[in-house]
Amino acid sequence: MNIKDALQSLGVRDDTLSGEEKRRLDEDGYLILSNMLSDAQIHALADRLDELLEEEGDEAGIEVHQEEGTARLANLVNKGAMFEICFTHPRLLAAVAHMLGPELKLNSLNSRAALPNAGLQGLHSDWGRPVAPGDYYVCNSGWLLDDFTPENGATRIVPGSHRSEKRPQDVLDDAVATQPDEIQVFAPAGSVLVFNSHLWHGGALNKTGEPRRVIHSAFCRRDEVPQTNQREYLSADTRDRLSDAAKCVLDVL
Repeated sequence: MNIKDALQSLGVRDDTLSGEEKRRLDEDGYLILSNMLSDAQIHALADRLDELLEEEGDEAGIEVHQEEGTARLANLVNKGAMFEICFTHPRLLAAVAHMLGPELKLNSLNSRAALPNAGLQGLHSDWGRPVAPGDYYVCNSGWLLDDFTPENGATRIVPGSHRSEKRPQDVLDDAVATQPDEIQVFAPAGSVLVFNSHLWHGGALNKTGEPRRVIHSAFCRRDEVPQTNQREYLSADTRDRLSDAAKCVLDVL
């Protein structure tokens, strides 16, 4: 099975996204997909993340990245069948394919919880160099397990900045400071924020007493080395339960 057949098998069609949704991805660099998770799914995913954080302790997230002021987990592909929706949902994959083209694969599947009075990041893009508009290599999505609000550090972005041919970490004197054109993205739990990873973005400060939890499924072009290479990480149990289409998205078929 090739990736184009895999996407079709998973329900991705030319009209899976509306023309307006595609325009927003092109021009603004991000899109909110509403009602992607049910309340039951939200609670099940949150409970599983809590279990994993308890089990992994100081090693949590070590496969990819640990960050002060956050609770991170990595390689969720291999940590429960419930996470499969985060890299097989047709609406998400349609958005990714629109940004990167159909020759895509999963880059990583991680979670990040901004802890109380923490979580602030400098604006950044997720690629090692500036790119020309339309020549995109990576994109990301955030599966919201909590409402994104002004108080709990909802992700901040600069709409349209993916077309600037600049990286904020290269040109800003203070990437942590609020920028004139930035906005915060507010949405209810169960939504998915999908965005071009060349877009200037970063977590804001969580001013509440509770963690702000999100699962990130990131994608890259198929010819790039992924952040978490499932050819090395994929367990036998996970391989056995996945469909051929899902394995193709992971580039392990």
